[in-house]
Amino acid sequence: MKTISATELAGWLADAGRPRPLLLDVREPWEQQICRIDGSELVPMRTLPARVEELDPARPVVCICHHGGRSAHVAMFLARQGFAEVYNLTGGVDAWARQVDVAMATY
Repeated sequence: MKTISATELAGWLADAGRPRPLLLDVREPWEQQICRIDGSELVPMRTLPARVEELDPARPVVCICHHGGRSAHVAMFLARQGFAEVYNLTGGVDAWARQVDVAMATY
């Protein structure tokens, strides 16, 4: 599992020459209602084992949660499942809101 900072992810998303990663938001639905990174897909952590086959193991995946703890566990799980390129967003959506999108709500 690799880590990626909010500013590094913003640069990646802005780079049309790089394949767009799956932004895997593993928070709960109520959390995503407060704030979310545009383009992210909500798959709550508790539901991931049953839904892992819906994901493409060849596509880069950036795992996202509130501060980076839950998403780190998910990233390790995906790496064990054979996903080739998995990142954990260091600091989660909180870091994204503070470093990239200062208009985003925090909680």
